[in-house]
Amino acid sequence: MGREMVESSSSSSSSFSHFAIFHNYPLISAVLAFAIAQTGKFIITWYKENRWDPKRLVGSGGMPSSHSATVTALAMAVGFNEGFGSSFFATAVILAAVVMYDAFGVRLHAGRQAEVLNQIVLELPTEHPLADTRPLRELLGHTPPEVCVGGILGVVVATVAHIINTA
Repeated sequence: MGREMVESSSSSSSSFSHFAIFHNYPLISAVLAFAIAQTGKFIITWYKENRWDPKRLVGSGGMPSSHSATVTALAMAVGFNEGFGSSFFATAVILAAVVMYDAFGVRLHAGRQAEVLNQIVLELPTEHPLADTRPLRELLGHTPPEVCVGGILGVVVATVAHIINTA
């Protein structure tokens, strides 16, 4: 038992020394899908509004959904890596479903409520105690098409990464 412990600790330290995280295909797929989606938002904002908005590189909301892209890429990569019948894949799919539902459900409606509240505050008389309240963030959630495009992006990224990973 002592020998197994030594072998186990030496293999885990050698994994660490070789930066095993950089060979973690599901993690790389998810991060890459997130980065592509956020960069896409940045470029789309520039194209539509003719201005560079660095906040789009990290902000939520907009086309495509980076949350959907990230969790879908993760689920697909886990499926390719562990098998589509595995418990790991089932867990990743449930996580993806919850995140995607939240993106176009709860967060979308919270953003719409923020729009209404911001308009109400704008119409308050200047002497009202809430008149100088900082506006709420309105771009929180996603429309169903933004979530779908993010999901498709995640599937494509994970599939291409799988092809490259197995080549």
